[in-house]
Order: sequence, then structure tokens, then C-alpha cells
Amino acid sequence: MRLRSALAAALGGLMLSAALPSSPASAATGEFVYTYVGLNSVALRGVLADPESGQCINLPETVGSALPAHAPRNHTNSTATVFLDADCDGDTFYVMNPGKVLGDRLRLRSVVFG
Repeated sequence: MRLRSALAAALGGLMLSAALPSSPASAATGEFVYTYVGLNSVALRGVLADPESGQCINLPETVGSALPAHAPRNHTNSTATVFLDADCDGDTFYVMNPGKVLGDRLRLRSVVFG
């Protein structure tokens, strides 16, 4: 009888945990800041606030532009891997730890956090 009660309790717990909603994708907390060239060759600041972790983010200002962004600053709590190419593709990338600030020479078009 005890075995049956224990089995029923375990099965009930399993079914309850399966019915609970799964947590949403985690996000990096903080801001990822970069510089891009706008109209009339004016340097502008781009910001990704609390970006999603684990998914590639193309910097919107670089899509369709001949010029990549530059000077990234990782003010998030997550590691950022920045890529020169869009879609987090290519052999040119750099890993930035949380709090890392890089200079104007580093170019990027996409980033993934995680």
C-alpha cells in the first residue's frame, strides 16, 4: 500500500511539473553600447538594452550598410561575442567579458550573448 501511495505522489509531482509554464529565454542584464556612422558621416551611439542570451543579434544600423559598427562596450552581466560579419558568421570575432570596453579599431556587425 505504501509503495502505491509513493508511486502516486511521484507521478502526481511529475505531472504537475510538466504542466508548469517553462521560463522564458534568459536575457543579459545591462546595456551593450557601440558606435556607428549615420547620415552625413556623423558618429552615433547604438544600444542593445537587456539583450537576449544565446541568439545572434544583427546590429540594426549595420544592416544594408557598407560600414560596420565599432568601439563596443559590454556593460551587461554576460559575455558578448562580437562578429565582423552579420548573422554571427565568419572567422573574425572577439569575446568580450562583462564590463569590457574596446576601442575604435574593433569592427562588428553582429553579437551573441551567453
